[in-house]
Amino acid sequence: MSVKAASSRAAAGRASGGRRDPARLRNVVLVGPSGSGKTTLVEALLAHAEVIGRAGTVTDGTTVCDHDPAAVRQQRSVALSVAPLVHDETKINLIDTPGYGDFVGELRAGLRAADAALFVVPADAAGRNGDGEGGIDPATVAQWEECAAVGMPRAVVVSRCDGPRADLEATIAACQDSFGAGVAPLYLPIRVGQRLTGIYGLLSRTPAGSAPPGAREARAELIEGIIEQSEDESLMERYLGGEDIELATLIDDLETAVARGSFHPVIPVCSMGGIGLDALLEVLVGGFPSPLEHPLPTVSGIDGSARPPLTADPDGPLAAEVVRTSADAYVGRVSLVRVFSGTLRPDSVVHVSGHHGVVPAQRGDEADGGHDADERLAHVYAPLGATLDEVDAVVAGDICALTKLGSAETGDTVSAAEHPLLLSCWDLPEPLLPVAIVARTRGAEDALVKSLGKIVAADPALHLERSPETHQTVLWCMGEAHADVVLSRLRAGGADVDTEPVRVPMRATLAAPARVTGRHVKQSGGHGQYAVCHVEFEPLPRGSGFEFASKVVGGAVPTQFVPSVEKGIRTQLERGLTEHHHPVVDVRATLVDGKAHSVDSSDAAFQTAGALAVREAAQACGTVLLEPYDEVTVRIPDAHLGAVLGDLSGRRGRVLGTEAAGPGRTTVRAEVPCTELLRYAVDLRAMTSGSATFTRRFARYDVAPE
Repeated sequence: MSVKAASSRAAAGRASGGRRDPARLRNVVLVGPSGSGKTTLVEALLAHAEVIGRAGTVTDGTTVCDHDPAAVRQQRSVALSVAPLVHDETKINLIDTPGYGDFVGELRAGLRAADAALFVVPADAAGRNGDGEGGIDPATVAQWEECAAVGMPRAVVVSRCDGPRADLEATIAACQDSFGAGVAPLYLPIRVGQRLTGIYGLLSRTPAGSAPPGAREARAELIEGIIEQSEDESLMERYLGGEDIELATLIDDLETAVARGSFHPVIPVCSMGGIGLDALLEVLVGGFPSPLEHPLPTVSGIDGSARPPLTADPDGPLAAEVVRTSADAYVGRVSLVRVFSGTLRPDSVVHVSGHHGVVPAQRGDEADGGHDADERLAHVYAPLGATLDEVDAVVAGDICALTKLGSAETGDTVSAAEHPLLLSCWDLPEPLLPVAIVARTRGAEDALVKSLGKIVAADPALHLERSPETHQTVLWCMGEAHADVVLSRLRAGGADVDTEPVRVPMRATLAAPARVTGRHVKQSGGHGQYAVCHVEFEPLPRGSGFEFASKVVGGAVPTQFVPSVEKGIRTQLERGLTEHHHPVVDVRATLVDGKAHSVDSSDAAFQTAGALAVREAAQACGTVLLEPYDEVTVRIPDAHLGAVLGDLSGRRGRVLGTEAAGPGRTTVRAEVPCTELLRYAVDLRAMTSGSATFTRRFARYDVAPE
């Protein structure tokens, strides 16, 4: 089937029938920095395959999206979207991901849904390094490492090769230097003067007679690289002996090396002029693995019981995963789903399995402890951006959209109701920027609760914390851009919200030992209240908590009221002693003496006396404010080590140690007050051009400066 003959929606796998053979599927995620041209490349490939027109309309005349094109492009810049096309009778699902570092959660979802990655780098990338030096931007290298961490096969597209500052040779050299071994050009640009007219295939040496300067040397390097990856050890000897290796053998070994993830071909492309698109499509179909060749997630029963490994078999057990959740004004919740095994059909009952504790709680967020529900599918759709076309089945390896799955959240497993399964979840990024939100009016609180539920269910990179100490609702985001998007979505959902400064939960402790009397005596003419307790208080080392002991002799405080004293002391310590109500910790209280009345003493009276004793102790010896410290682990390029260490020192941090973390990188461990870390996610990114990462976990409380 030719590309032109496959130009209709039906041939693109978007109409009833679709494709039924997983070997004829390719799921390709586009990765690269913002502004690299990923979305432009997707649109050019769709237009080249005649799935959409050049003006952004589907070939049957209907628009891809009813929204303004600029708004669509902005939406795509912060969210994952899928666009299918057909080339050489193979359906290719192009998965466009955001390029900005704040949306690494969307990137990881795209990697989960894909079997290979197309890394898009602009032809002037070598001169746009965020550090002001030559080479690839550090944030771009971080994205490459994201792909490498999951073993994703990759090819590199050098985009905008016709740009005024395009320097393909320098960009390829920078990619080889930054991305490591295995990066080599498969094609070179053909120019007439300064104008790009086509590309030259180094292996096929076509078109004949148009070899650009340096093609002979580049071809020799490419062949040597392919032979090094070959499993046929005799090839190198034959090549060095002067034998001309067959083109078919080289192509087979190239495809094997690409699918294995050890070789990364580079293809120059001009999206606007259509140059290089056919060559790129040939690489996607011939060089990238099908779902049959790519490892699948591990699976278990919903009770944790073992299950056989999955295969991309349309007749196997149904196992699919929600990789993205969004809301549509007309159809409601839309779940983007990758089918790993089995076949998904309309009008069937499926089981939706939640996380079951797989996703760890972070900073008190409301982690999903697991949920299960059976739901009936009314329709199954093939997505093209925001457009949904109904299909009659989706087989293993394909991607589809489901609507109105009320219980489905991003990361959930969709399986057969009679054989429910749970897929292992992908590694989720840890959000490290807290944003405190508050409803602007009391009437807006209900809308806020509803909008929060939808947004948190859709975005696994967002965590919600309702702090019982500060009484704030805090959203933990990936960065400022992520926070802006979340706030915009909340407001678009009808929640009238404001932000406020994040309050860090503090503690307090007693400054010195004290012996005090808690006295609660009241007479009102009837049954009175009488309780007197003498208590010795002393501060304890950090992290000791609260200790209570009784040394009462002679029954001065009846035995049944000793626990009442302890309860009153403990309650007052938890309630706090200052206007800010910081809990008091690391205190030992010893009940040494007291008085009781045979009629007027009671449990409530001695609780009150215990609480009064705490207040007396605070007045007698004073209190000390304690602030929380986190242990921070920062992984940074060595070039930024000095700046990061100086910054940590300026945040009152104490460096615990440094150690090598691979070539050119260092890991720094430090303890830093939490009040100094509220914007560290933003500041560290700015300080290191997005090349550093960090994690944090609670370490201890310590005395805050006056």
